Amino acid sequence: MWHDAGMKPIQVTFDDALLERLDRHPMVRERGRSAVLREAAADFLARKDAEEIDRRYLAGYGGDAPPDDELDGWSSEGAWPEPVTPDREAASVSGSGPAAATIDGPAGRRGVL
Repeated sequence: MWHDAGMKPIQVTFDDALLERLDRHPMVRERGRSAVLREAAADFLARKDAEEIDRRYLAGYGGDAPPDDELDGWSSEGAWPEPVTPDREAASVSGSGPAAATIDGPAGRRGVL
């Protein structure tokens, strides 16, 4: 029996109804059952890898993780720009003032960059 180099033949058990549905699919008829099942296995592993990355990210940065002590005291160091007033916003839009971009800050405050 011939098979692609570097590929190992395996035996997989399917129930009759699932195998019939699989074999009726046009992609299976075009590319072959093995190619479609290899693609399904690769998709499964990629999805599981992404889930593991998400799990590790949440464990490190989100959820109920306690805050990192090395960042204590830095929250008061940040500063937001002054709120945008109608005259400053109008000046930026009309072109008579410097080019600006409006940003949203904490508690709904808006600022200009």
